[in-house]
Amino acid sequence: MKKIKYILLCVMMAFSASIYAENTEENAGHDAEAHQEEKFDAGSFIFGHIGDSYEFHITEINGHPVSVPLPIIVYSSERGWYCFSSSRVAHGHEYEGWFIAEGGSYDGKIVELNAEGEQVRPFDLSITKNVFALLLSCVILLAIFLPMANRYKKKPLGVPCTSDNIFEVVINYIEDDVIKPALGKNYLRFSPYLLTVFFFILLNNLMGLIPIFPFGANLTGNISVTLVLALFTYLITNIFGTKEYYKEIFWPEVPVFLKAPIPLMPLIEVIGTLTKPIALMIRLFANIFAGHMIILVLMALIFIFTSLMGVAVGAGVSVVSVAFSVFMYCLELLVAFIQAYVFTMLSAIFIGLSQVEHHH
Repeated sequence: MKKIKYILLCVMMAFSASIYAENTEENAGHDAEAHQEEKFDAGSFIFGHIGDSYEFHITEINGHPVSVPLPIIVYSSERGWYCFSSSRVAHGHEYEGWFIAEGGSYDGKIVELNAEGEQVRPFDLSITKNVFALLLSCVILLAIFLPMANRYKKKPLGVPCTSDNIFEVVINYIEDDVIKPALGKNYLRFSPYLLTVFFFILLNNLMGLIPIFPFGANLTGNISVTLVLALFTYLITNIFGTKEYYKEIFWPEVPVFLKAPIPLMPLIEVIGTLTKPIALMIRLFANIFAGHMIILVLMALIFIFTSLMGVAVGAGVSVVSVAFSVFMYCLELLVAFIQAYVFTMLSAIFIGLSQVEHHH
């Protein structure tokens, strides 16, 4: 336990150091008065870490940013396809008419100018930080579970290795205590999807807590990702729903005046089928986003107090801020497991509710 606490403390101190390096003055030759007049932009600092981008920003050394560029792949309706490194358009540079918009509705996105001089968005297939994290998590999951599946296929009764043993315990727990009670005899039909969702969310939650390249992307704190995951559950729920399930939606067992001529209850039931995936989407997004936000706000307090009250006060605040950040970091490790479990459990319940059989 002491080793774990030590590792977490080292990670948070490294995270704090990298953040501090990012927010030092751009030129080392600035004098003390110019440095004091420089204001810390907490908003851009926080949302710059939480938001998506075309590169992995690591730190700054003597005012020079250190980052890992990612490929930009765009299609212009006027000029065709382009593929180039994001380093060509980083920090305000322009490359063959492409640049990163600053401010406005396209803030932080790759844009070009049309014939009228207006900023327009291309068809964008770029590998952004979140896309990179998504692909990386898929590769990691495949690297873990495909060899594991092959080992079990070759030796169904063989003794698994240590890593297989750990995953087997988790898989059996999710299947026996979450999927089976919710789905009953049809659980084998939906287990692959639910187990995949559980490990995908868990892995990306944990990867988002490691502030070191190639990790650190806020993937499950992105509402577009949680929307797609919730949409999968919605489609599976309604595509594989039984006739009795649809009967309960469009012609429920209530007094006729609640169903015709005004379909009050069917309308409520239809709205209910939509609120379930919305709840899934917002629950996962809000919890992961809020956790990252709190840790970054605690880190930002160091620079806010330093810029307003001096280095001495900032140093005192940094002790308290890092201590609370370590506590929040440990809490986020717990939240990473809880949110993966809750999303899987609710998805299993919603799918189970669609497997209604005729009442005899």
